[in-house]
Formats: sequence, structure tokens, C-alpha cells
Amino acid sequence: MISFVLNNQTIETDAPPGTALLDFIRKDRQLKGSKLVCKEGECGACSVLIGERKADGMFYQSMTSCITPLVNVQGKHVVTIEGLNMDVLTPVQQAMVDGYGTQCGFCTPGFVVSLTGYLLSNETIDKQTIIGAIDGNICRCTGYKGIERAAEIIINQVKNDLPKLSISELVTHKYIPDYFTEIPKRLANIQPTNGQYKGKIKLGGGTDLYVQRPHEMYETQALPVYDRPSMKQINIKDGICTFGASLTMGDLYRSEVFNRALPDADYIFKLLSSTQIRNMATIGGNLVNASPIGDFTILLLALDAQIILEKDGNRRHLPLKEFYKGYKKIDLQEGEILEQIQFNIPDTSSKFHFEKVSQRKYFDIASVNFASTFDLKDDMIQTAHLAVGGVGPIPTYLHKTAAFLQGKSINETNIREAIILLNEEISPISDARGSAEYKRLLARQLFIAQFMAVKAEGLVLGEIIG
Repeated sequence: MISFVLNNQTIETDAPPGTALLDFIRKDRQLKGSKLVCKEGECGACSVLIGERKADGMFYQSMTSCITPLVNVQGKHVVTIEGLNMDVLTPVQQAMVDGYGTQCGFCTPGFVVSLTGYLLSNETIDKQTIIGAIDGNICRCTGYKGIERAAEIIINQVKNDLPKLSISELVTHKYIPDYFTEIPKRLANIQPTNGQYKGKIKLGGGTDLYVQRPHEMYETQALPVYDRPSMKQINIKDGICTFGASLTMGDLYRSEVFNRALPDADYIFKLLSSTQIRNMATIGGNLVNASPIGDFTILLLALDAQIILEKDGNRRHLPLKEFYKGYKKIDLQEGEILEQIQFNIPDTSSKFHFEKVSQRKYFDIASVNFASTFDLKDDMIQTAHLAVGGVGPIPTYLHKTAAFLQGKSINETNIREAIILLNEEISPISDARGSAEYKRLLARQLFIAQFMAVKAEGLVLGEIIG
């Protein structure tokens, strides 16, 4: 049985654990406010809030229910638009009316849920971050200006109404219903995911599995690893950052510890999909998925990361660059689980940089992505780690190009010669994200961008770029 609280109702169901949460909400519970549109987590019309008990109280995140495995909400609180409705419009709903933020209304429940989740999950608010909270919600009618006005109305009203942002204050001022205050006690009686599930498919956030193989996931008994406590830790010791594979991109983005370890973390995380998907997508899933354009995979390859694989208490350490053997083929033995990832934190002599090109910069699969780490001394490259995605059957670590740059200075001649090796190491194909020629061009330009980030002055790159 899977047990959780859906709005104000405790649910116990024997539905298959691989069922998509949206299907359960709409078909089993007949809650039709969460809309079925893309079925890929892209549009946000099915957005719900998922809350879990923490040591300091409840923590809520917005997620797309169309690709959320039902088993992943075991012991949690799921809130749909119906769970926010009261006798009168909430201030968030009223702001959408006053700001003329809705036309056809199909996307509106998702926006209201995400905006309310923003108030539930932040202690301070401002225009930039509230707009960021709806970066995974798409509207085809309004042009977004009405929605932006609604967001500003919400900010101004909250600042006038609430001395601080908390569940109790939000309840008092009718931003959320009264039952929210009782949720922690109710969840205390529901156990989190335990070891009752067995299966060959390891199920993390499901953000790719439920796009590529949805029907198989509904019918397959999977082994959930999304909430394993042993795979949700972050540790920094002796200049090495070690973190669990079940941590989501959202977990890492919110972690002050991880933000200190990863240079330019705020800029990088905003390139990695939407808020809803970051809240769901596990790092281990990104790596094991073996997509040639996995953003976090390319990032970690450039950090020369190591992975730790576990089976029956035995652990195997492996360089991430040796993990990928062919298209969708990885060095994961029967019964092994990717448990942890670790990397050396770049120091003051190291320069790390990440770039991606996609149709929508902040919310799309990359056409090509590129990351690098250079260890420098007196303007000389001591070691280089380079990784590029979208130009081969696997996430590509550029062994020859990186080796060539070792011991070289950063100048136009060396960059030009390195580009020749880069072109030999990649093998792009034409597909929906661009032609092979276009991807080669992108790889070259993003490669050059790595050097511009390291040495902004003194490089004359006109002939190379042109």
C-alpha cells in the first residue's frame, strides 16, 4: 500500500507504485484541476505541491505530477489546486484576476499552485525570485505580462499582510486553508518509503524514464531510491565534496554547502531546466540515464568526478569518465546502485566554467553543452578537464584535447591547434536539435568561450571565431 495525504484526505492505495501521480489524481480521485497537457514535465499545467516533514517543520516544493512516480509521494503531502480552494478566492488567485493573468485558464491552476508554493517555501520574497518560481509554467495566451503583474501584486500584498512567511501566518491571512496546520501530525503516522519494493529498474525522480518509457514504468515493479537517507547527504572534507546520488538538483541548489563547492552555482543551476524539474530530477538519475547531453553529467565530467557504486554493502570507486561504454551503456553491474558522487573542489588556481546552447536558454534540452576546469599557474595550464555533450553517442570527455593543453599557455595558436583535436574527438549527427555541422560550430564556439571565461583580456580571437 502507498500512503500519503492528498489535500485534506489521507490516501491508502494499492495502485501500482509506478503509476504517474497525475493519472492517480485525475482518474482515481477525479480531481481535474491539475491539467494533462504535455505529459513530459514541460508545461507546468499539472503542477502540484509536495510537502514533507523536516526537522524544522514542513517543506513544500512544486513538481510536475505528470512524470512524478506515485511511490515517490509515500508519507508526503500532495496539494492540488483543489487543496488550495476556499469559500473565497485566495490572495494569490485574486491577484491572477486583478492582474489579468488568465485567459483560457488551462494553465492557471499550475501558476496558482507554483506561486502559492513559492510563499510556502521562502522566508523572504522579491520580484526576481517569484518570477523564477513559475519558470516551469507555460502560458500560450497572455504573453506573461498579466502573470508578472499578478506576481507583483502578490509580493506587495504579502509585505503588507504578513510579518513573516510561515504556514501559520499564511493560514491566518487565508492564503492557504486551515488544514495545513494539522499536516505534520498526520504525516507522523505514515511511514516513508521502505524496503518493500524490489525491481531491476532503479527509480529516482523519473523525469526521463516517464518521458521515454511511461507505459513500461506504470507496469514495472521498480526499486525506488528517491528518498533513501543514505543517498541524500552532502559532505565536504579535505577539499573533496561528496554527495548522495538521490539528491535532486533543487536540493543542491538550495544547499549552502554545495554552493560553496561549485563555482558560479547560481548561474549554472538556472540553466538546468525549470524549478519543478530541478525539484524532482536526481543527480544519480542524470548520470545513469547516460544521455549524451545530460547537463549535470557534462558538468561533473569537467570536474573529473568520481562515482561510488554500491552492492550488498560493497563499494566500487570509478572515474565518471570511465562509466560510459556506448550509447546508453554504462559500467553498472547487476545489483549495483550509484550511491555517491565526489569531486575535488576547485581552488583559487582553478577555473571552472559551464555553457549550454538550447532553444530556450533556461528550460530546454541542450543542443550542445560544454564544461571545463583548468588548473593554472603563471598563465600556464597545468591540467585540463574538458567535456562536451550533444556531439557523440555518450557524454564526451575530451581526452586528447585536454592532454594537448596540459603545459600550454592560453593563446590563439594553442587554441587553434586544440580545435583541430576537438573536431577529431567529436562525432555529431543531424537530429531535431540541429545539423551535424551546426553542432560542430557550437562545440567550437563553446570551447572558445571556456578560454574567454578564464582569460577575458589579452586574447585576439577574431580569426578563430569568424
